[in-house]
Amino acid sequence: MENIITKLRERFENNKIVRETVQWNNIEAKLKANPKKCKALSAMESSGGEPNVVFYDLENDEYWFFDCAIESPLGRRSLCYDDEALENRKQNKPQNSALNLATQMEVEILNEEQYTFLQNLGNFDIKTSSWLKTNDSVRKLGGAIFGDKRYNRMFIYHNGAESYYASRGFRACLKV
Repeated sequence: MENIITKLRERFENNKIVRETVQWNNIEAKLKANPKKCKALSAMESSGGEPNVVFYDLENDEYWFFDCAIESPLGRRSLCYDDEALENRKQNKPQNSALNLATQMEVEILNEEQYTFLQNLGNFDIKTSSWLKTNDSVRKLGGAIFGDKRYNRMFIYHNGAESYYASRGFRACLKV
């Protein structure tokens, strides 16, 4: 647990994204009180996500960690959207689905609003793309959404949920 906390502290101090009023010692106290969250952050880190605190929700007293790697985390690519898509894929099935892996990691996939927030912090997914939490109305029709940034602009697209690409992964959110 100490290794991930040290890594997160260094990243927080070197890439301060949230307001100056957010203090690391408050974040660290919450992390030490919840080893399960540290395990999830370790999974985000080990799969290439480079998690960092991007937001403090004062109302709920929660620190939001997002994957802040410039490109979609390398250890979470080549995944179809969900298990239904994985099941329906007849040939060349990927090893897993984005939603299933997120569940295993005990994190959430960024939704469209969170992804927009992240893209306003910098330039992410310039060469890659990331699956985004898709609403049921789109998913029931067989689709799923993903985002990327091209031409200095963020784009949200759609694709069949069964599709997967070596350059598409997912970005995670963990609230502590």
